[in-house]
Amino acid sequence: MADHSTNDATPRPAAGGSQRAAFVISLICAAQFVLQLDFSIVNVALPSIQQELGMPAAELQWIVTGYALGFGSLLLAGGRLADLLGRRRVLAVGLALFGIASLACGLAQWPIMLIAARIVQGAAGAMVSPAALSLLTTTNAEGAARNRALAIWQATTAAGATAGIVAGGLLTQYFGWRAVFLINPPVIALMLALVPRLPAGKRSGNGGSVDVRGALLVTTGIAALIFGLSSGQQHGFTAPATLVALALAVLLATGFVFAEQRSAAPMLPLPILAEPARRAAIAAMLLIGAILAGYVYFASLYLQKVLGFSPVETGLALVPSTVTVVLVSTLGTRRLLARFSIKAVLLAGLACMGAGQLWLAQITAGAGYPAAVLPGLVLTAAGVGLALPTASIAITSGVRAGDQGLAGALFTTSQQTGAAVGLAILATAAAATSGHSGSLVDGYRLSFLIATCLAVLAAIIVALQLSSKSHRVEPEHQQAGPDGPPAAPTGAQLGKR
Repeated sequence: MADHSTNDATPRPAAGGSQRAAFVISLICAAQFVLQLDFSIVNVALPSIQQELGMPAAELQWIVTGYALGFGSLLLAGGRLADLLGRRRVLAVGLALFGIASLACGLAQWPIMLIAARIVQGAAGAMVSPAALSLLTTTNAEGAARNRALAIWQATTAAGATAGIVAGGLLTQYFGWRAVFLINPPVIALMLALVPRLPAGKRSGNGGSVDVRGALLVTTGIAALIFGLSSGQQHGFTAPATLVALALAVLLATGFVFAEQRSAAPMLPLPILAEPARRAAIAAMLLIGAILAGYVYFASLYLQKVLGFSPVETGLALVPSTVTVVLVSTLGTRRLLARFSIKAVLLAGLACMGAGQLWLAQITAGAGYPAAVLPGLVLTAAGVGLALPTASIAITSGVRAGDQGLAGALFTTSQQTGAAVGLAILATAAAATSGHSGSLVDGYRLSFLIATCLAVLAAIIVALQLSSKSHRVEPEHQQAGPDGPPAAPTGAQLGKR
């Protein structure tokens, strides 16, 4: 990949750097855990919210979509602001805003108040996530240390998403739906007290200017895409509002590309996308995001609507997949990267994901959880544990420290955009099939089969775009010499991964 590290290399750890790095990883992963927890925790509470606030179904889905809209559309802008204004500062502001929005959600008296607060929650998350991820990558030198940190980050993401389903059921059942939001402010307050101990991090060296035009174009473009897909899923893709939103998304995306090419200080420097290996990793993440969103969504529906699981039982049924992601990410992936190339590990992950989705595509109305669902969940989760940390390494490696916020935002944005697009496509296909055959299971099977094809497509992209030459990550004790960690790899080196 292109070398963007000439003037802003990864900082070297001082004495006691290992303890400092451990503290940074712990606090940052805790913030990521809260974001993922809040994204999924509300799903179980939706029926209670609808009943108490008297929300129609058309408004209810915006409690979920509003968060995704604020989060997904502002990620790139949030990542660039973290680079320009300082990651610790943006992280603190984002956490504070997230806590305030959570309090507003928990105290909401009207549907519009809750939806607006959820959008603000998502926007705050778009500040927290890229700032946190870039602090993680700049605090840990490229190689085994960063690979371990990114593995823990991905494990935390998976744990937060599943914990949200279980915690949402317990909190709603015993304390009411408001508890799923009011649990956040005390946790956020504790994090804010610890944020000053984080490293400030270097800012981008482009003079600190903000590309307002580029930020507006990309933010409104992604927002139009997410809105259009949500509208299409709910009202059909031929509805006027859907068509207008999707057409606007294409128009704004085109305008963004032209604007960035002519900007003296672009929000998204296009050279960062010039390297085929990085583009391949981003494309793979788009498809992986679609698979992730689809398999959790349809597995949950199958367990509840076909097998008759309760919401809490459904959350517990997904725990094995979370444990698998955590174990594979933290114990397996970094060891495999020490022996094999990024390409090989990423392909192995995609193969496992495809096999898991193909297994789930065989479900029937009379099947049982242990034989029909559990193996598919575990296979898919093993692939996720391999693929996500490896893709994050491919996207963020070779990027100078001053642009790590943007690199982290690219990783998360590709995953979130892929999830929005993929879920809309899979849900539409499943609904059409179920409506035609009258069987929910037929629609779910088709969604898993399409997800299998997406895994194959991602594998083809990776196989064609990433070099087959192996660039192994040395064991951690070889990474740092007496003068600190080695410099970031050059573009030529990364291309060989």
